[in-house]
Amino acid sequence: MLGLPQSTEVKRPLPKVQLYKRFDWKPSQRESFDGEVSRLDFVNWIAPRTLPAIAEGVEVKEIFVIEVSLKNRDYDPKNIVLLAKSIPQRVIYLLHFEDEVMFAVYHSKLFTSSWQPVDNVTVPLEGLSLDAVWQNIVAYVGSFEVAAGNSLAEQIHVDDERARLIRQIESLECQMRSTSQHRRQRELYSEIKKLKHTLNG
Repeated sequence: MLGLPQSTEVKRPLPKVQLYKRFDWKPSQRESFDGEVSRLDFVNWIAPRTLPAIAEGVEVKEIFVIEVSLKNRDYDPKNIVLLAKSIPQRVIYLLHFEDEVMFAVYHSKLFTSSWQPVDNVTVPLEGLSLDAVWQNIVAYVGSFEVAAGNSLAEQIHVDDERARLIRQIESLECQMRSTSQHRRQRELYSEIKKLKHTLNG
């Protein structure tokens, strides 16, 4: 499954009740999570013990894969964020609904892939250490590249800042189209130009 070696396979249930008790979730959180998630299973454990070819990282010692069986395809990302924050490990969440799956990983924020047929998905194991493997998995799921010299956290910040600038430019362009005052249009155009210059570095 997932193109991972058999040596990494675990297949062990993770009872939801255990989670609720251990992490003291509020009744509203339990209700929301229970309404969307039918079951949780540990399916893979990626570590030097199960994959000797990959060295332990400085920060990342092991990576788990948890299968999240969903009751509906349209889920609330807050439930996955809550789960990720409750489990202080590097985890790849395999969200599963009927014959489709998607990946989710949490690294300072939630990243998700698109839905794919269950038979097509593989977890990319690229890198000589678990630090590199985790960085590449987050980049793969989040559909971004980590520029040379950037750490994963720096790259996420760069991408977030870029997305913020794009949203700001789009908002100002919308304002510029809706105003009939020439002076205000000139001001907005000047502001847009500055932001585009910052965006294109």
